[in-house]
Amino acid sequence: MLNRIVHFSLRFRGVVVALACLLVAYGIHVSYHAKLDVFPNFVPPQVAVQTEAPGLSPEQVEVLVTRPIENSINGLGNMASLRSESISGLSVVTAVFKSGTDIFIARQTLAEKLAGIARELPAGVKAPTMTPLMSATMDLLKVGLVSEHLSPMELRTFADWTVKPRLLSVPGVAHCIVFGGEIRQLQIQLRPDRLIAFGLGVGDVVAAARASTGILGAGLIEDANQRIFIQTEGQSVTPEILGETVLLHRDGQSVRLRDVARIQEGAETKFGDALIMEKPGVLLATASQYGANTMEVTLAVEKTLTEMKPLFEKAGITVYPRMHRPATFIEASLKNIQHSLFLGGVLVAVVLFLFLGHFRTAFISVTAIPVSLLTAVILLDKFGVTLNTITLGGLAIAIGEVVDDAIIDVENIFRRLRENQTQSIPRSVFRVVLEASIEVRSAVVYATFIVALIFLPVLTLTGLQGSFFAPLALSYIIAILASLVVALTLTPALSLLFFARGVHQSAEPRLQTWLKSGYISLLNFFARAGGVMILAVGVLCLTAVGMLPQFGTGFLPEFREGHFVLQVQSVPGTSLPYMMQVGREISHELLKNKLLATVEQQIGRAEQGEDTWGTHRCEFHLELVEGVSGRDQEKIMSEIRDLLEEFPGIQGEVLTFLGDRISETITGETAPVVINIFGEDLNVIDEKAREIEKLLAKIPGAKDVQLKSPPGGPRLSVRLRLDRLAQFGYRPVEVLEAV
Repeated sequence: MLNRIVHFSLRFRGVVVALACLLVAYGIHVSYHAKLDVFPNFVPPQVAVQTEAPGLSPEQVEVLVTRPIENSINGLGNMASLRSESISGLSVVTAVFKSGTDIFIARQTLAEKLAGIARELPAGVKAPTMTPLMSATMDLLKVGLVSEHLSPMELRTFADWTVKPRLLSVPGVAHCIVFGGEIRQLQIQLRPDRLIAFGLGVGDVVAAARASTGILGAGLIEDANQRIFIQTEGQSVTPEILGETVLLHRDGQSVRLRDVARIQEGAETKFGDALIMEKPGVLLATASQYGANTMEVTLAVEKTLTEMKPLFEKAGITVYPRMHRPATFIEASLKNIQHSLFLGGVLVAVVLFLFLGHFRTAFISVTAIPVSLLTAVILLDKFGVTLNTITLGGLAIAIGEVVDDAIIDVENIFRRLRENQTQSIPRSVFRVVLEASIEVRSAVVYATFIVALIFLPVLTLTGLQGSFFAPLALSYIIAILASLVVALTLTPALSLLFFARGVHQSAEPRLQTWLKSGYISLLNFFARAGGVMILAVGVLCLTAVGMLPQFGTGFLPEFREGHFVLQVQSVPGTSLPYMMQVGREISHELLKNKLLATVEQQIGRAEQGEDTWGTHRCEFHLELVEGVSGRDQEKIMSEIRDLLEEFPGIQGEVLTFLGDRISETITGETAPVVINIFGEDLNVIDEKAREIEKLLAKIPGAKDVQLKSPPGGPRLSVRLRLDRLAQFGYRPVEVLEAV
C-alpha cells in the first residue's frame, strides 16, 4: 500500500502539490479562526450553588441552609465530591462530578433537586441559584472605573445600569461581577423616641413602607367597543414622597413616616469594595462562557469599551481597560510559537544547506514544517480542542521532528540521483526517485510510529493530569503522523519536480566528506575500546540515576504570564474601611515599581461573586508592563513578599494567576499544598492548626504559609427570654423583626 501511495504521488505530482497548497491555505484560515484559550479545560465538571441568606450568622447558614442543600443534592449520579462554605448571609455548595460527565446533564439534574429544596429553607432565604457555566480560567477581562467628578453612588449606578448590560450583551460573556462604589437605596432611619411618643412599633413602619413602594397590576376595563388597560402611578420613589406616607390617623391628625424617621438616599450595606490604582473606584470582572473563544470574546469586549468611550468622557470617568487580561498570555504564546516556527525553519534550512550543499533539498525538507503543523491545527480544531499553551507546546516540541522523515527521504533521493549520474547509462529520474523513496520507507514509518507510541501513554492519563497533558500528546502525535504522510507524498512529488533534469553536482559535498572521515575514525576507536565504552556508559547512567532525587518536582513549570495575584488577609472581623486603608498603602508602595502597569484591589465579596470572603480578606491583581523578562518577574515577586512583611497584622501570599486557578481547582484553595484538619471541637482544631502553621513555616523553602480558617470574628448575640416575651405579650418573630 505504501508503495502505491508513493507511486501515485510521483505520477500525479502536480495534483499532490496543489492539494498541499490548498491544505496550507485552509490551515492558515483555521488557525486564524480557531478557539484560543489560556489552558485546556482542566476544571472537572462542577456546579456551584449560591444561596443568599440575609442576616443569618455563619452557624445559622450552615445548619439551616447549607446542610439541607447538601442532603438534597448528595448522591447525584457521577458525583465525585461535595464541598461547601458558609459565611454570614451566604451559602456556597460546590458539587464536583467525575471526569467525562456531561456538564449540561449534571446541571439539569442538579436544578431538578434544587427546585424542591427551596420550600424547605427558612423564610427570608432566597432561592438557591446555580452560578453561570464558565471556562476553566474564568477571568476574561477586568475593567476599572475611576472618577473625580462622580460620587461613589453615581459611579456604581453608571456601572450597574450602563456598562454592565453592554458587557453582558457581548456574545461569549457569561458573568459580570461589580466590585466597589455604593448601591443606591431608599433608607428609613428610625427614631425610637418618636416611635414611643406616637405608640408605634417597627412592624408598623415596615408595613407602611411596603404598602407605599409596591407595584401592582390594576387589570383592565372592557366595554362593548374597546379594552382599556390600567397603569398605576404615584408609588414612592423619592425620599420626599416616601416621607409623606401615613402611619397613623388619630383625631383628625396624621402621623407621617417623616415624623418618626429620617428618609434619605443612602448606600446599601457593603460586602466588599475596590481600589483602582490606589483610588476608590468600581471594578467590573467579566468571565467567559464554557467553550467560548477567549481571544475572540476579549477583543469583542474591548471593542464594546471603545464604542463607549464618548460616554465615559462625557461622564468624566477614567477607564483602565486592562486590569487583568488573560488574552495577553495567549498573544504572547502565539508570538513565541511563531518565533519558534520561523527560527526552527531557518535552522533546518541552514543545516540542510550546509550538509547537502543544495538549496532545493533544504526547501523540500522545510515544507514539511508548515504542512505538518497546519494539518495538526486543522485536526485539533475538528476534534474540538482549543489552541492553548499546552497544545501549542506540543506543536513546538514537534517542530524539531516533523522534518526528520522529509530529511531522510530527500537526502536519500538526492544521493541516489547523484550516484545515477555517474552511471554509464543513467536511469530515468522518475524510477530513481521512486526507488529511493521506497528504500527508506520502512525506516521512516517505523521511526515515526515508535515516537508516537512513546507519547501514547500520556493520552491515557485521567483527572487533572489528563486534562493538561493529553492535549499536548495529541497535538504532538498528530503533527508527526502528518509529517509521515508528507514524507510519503509531498516530499517525493517535490523532489521529482525540482530534480526532473537531475542534479548539477555528482561529487559529494566537502563538508560531508570531512565529517564522514572523522566519523569513521571515531567508530574505529570505539570499536577497539568497546569494553571501556560500555563501562563509561554504565557509569554515566548510574550517575544520572543518582542525581534524579536532587531535582525539584512540580506539576507544571512556573508560568510567566505577566500578572500576579496578591492575596492579603487580616484578623476576622476587620472592618472594610481599615482594609481599604491598608490596601491604599500597599497599592501606593507597589506603584513605585515602574514595571507594574496597573494595580487593583478587591475586598470581601461582590453580590453573586464566586469568592466567599469576609471584609478581612482581599485580593490584589498586578498587571506588569509588556515585555518583562522571567528573571525580572521572579525579582518582582520576591520584592512584593518583602513589602508585605513591612505591614504588621496581615498575612499575604504572591501567586501567578494561572497557578492560583490550578491550585484552587485541585484543592479548593490557592496553595499548592493544603492540610485539612478534622474534629468535633473547634477550639482544639484551631489550636492544632496554629501548631501546624508554626511547624510548616520552619521548613526550608516554605513560603506564604497561611492559616486559612482562623478563629471567628467578633459577634453580638441576642438571646430571647421567653418568660419576658410572655409577660409583655410579644411573639419571638416580632422581636426578631425589630432586631
